[in-house]
Amino acid sequence: MAKAGAVARYYLFKATEAVEFYRPIMYLYVLSQGLSFTHIVLFEALYNLTTVLGEIPTGYVGDRIGRRNSLLVGTVLIAATLVGLALASSAVAFAILFVCWSLGYNFRSGTEDAWVYETLADTDETDAFTRIRGRGQSIALAAGVGASLVGGYLGGIDLALPFLAAAVFTGLGALVILTLSEPETYRESGSSELGLREAIEVTREALGQRRLRSFIVYYFVLFSAVTYLVFIFLQPVFEATLAELGIDVTLVVPFPGGGAFELAVSPENVETLLGGFYAAINLASAAVSYRIDLLRDRIGLGRWFVLAPLLVGGLLLGMAAVPALAFVALFVGWGVVEPTRVLAGQYVNDRVETLGRATVLSAMAMVSALTVIPFQLGSGVLSDLVSPTAALSLAGGVLVVGSLAILAWEPPVEVPTVGSTGE
Repeated sequence: MAKAGAVARYYLFKATEAVEFYRPIMYLYVLSQGLSFTHIVLFEALYNLTTVLGEIPTGYVGDRIGRRNSLLVGTVLIAATLVGLALASSAVAFAILFVCWSLGYNFRSGTEDAWVYETLADTDETDAFTRIRGRGQSIALAAGVGASLVGGYLGGIDLALPFLAAAVFTGLGALVILTLSEPETYRESGSSELGLREAIEVTREALGQRRLRSFIVYYFVLFSAVTYLVFIFLQPVFEATLAELGIDVTLVVPFPGGGAFELAVSPENVETLLGGFYAAINLASAAVSYRIDLLRDRIGLGRWFVLAPLLVGGLLLGMAAVPALAFVALFVGWGVVEPTRVLAGQYVNDRVETLGRATVLSAMAMVSALTVIPFQLGSGVLSDLVSPTAALSLAGGVLVVGSLAILAWEPPVEVPTVGSTGE
């Protein structure tokens, strides 16, 4: 294995991704500050608008200052933002912090995949990208299982505590980044001397590839926008469904030596239940991500990118008629995001050059962020007028219809893809 020490440190860095501490209670926390769903989607719109405006510049900076330094800047900024969120209490403060949050992820967006791919390229092992990236994500998700449970518990005490816990772990990630080195492939590419005009030209050529154009629309625009809404509305839809179904039971698990473990399932302990729900999603997603290379070889990228959007869209659409289906729709809708992101990373990285790679990958993230803004604003207004469930169900219908339209226009994935290089 190429640079086994570097890959091991990458895995350690992934273990410090602490998003699952606050994810189970993130929007409940915002709502607890006296804000509304409209506020939430406005904050998210600001986040994505910042992504739109900042992705290419930060990707360009990442090409100039190096992969490691870009990851470091982004990670430190994220940690500082998490501390700020734990202390925020006004709409203005949240708005500013969401902008800073987006900038932090802008610096990491594309750079992480670029670092992994180019580290493997040093020893001509880019075919291992899916496996390494998938296992790294599996480690992050597995660590997130415990973080979700702890975050749900901490949220039951004080909704700000999960953000502070996440800030500590993110800070540890910054220390790990300091131990990484730049790939030789990057150093030899001349990216550190890439001019702005040249970066724009490289990006234009990459995005104009016939083998990428429909994929960009299919994955970075449609699928990413709808699954982002799943992320936003998972908590309120979960809570609303729990209340609508009137679930109020106590699960009793007897111990062999006597005694029993009791878990109350009711709307009153929604924070703890959400922590368990996110933990279950992470566990399933981690298992899939760990063997993502097997999934890629057995199912194939073509089949995966046809089935995943249609399955997610169909489940989201169906929960409008069958409320209990919401739990399955939310589980699958968020559970497939990370495995799909890893497979998309392999497909795109095989088709772009090292020169300006971070800029190109950031440009694709920019396209995704630009598209999700109208989805967010529309769904936020609909949520306040009707319900979050109705908004998410409508988004599922859009995903189904849009996916079928794109598939009829042009297959988004050309196979075989693994090991191919693209122009």
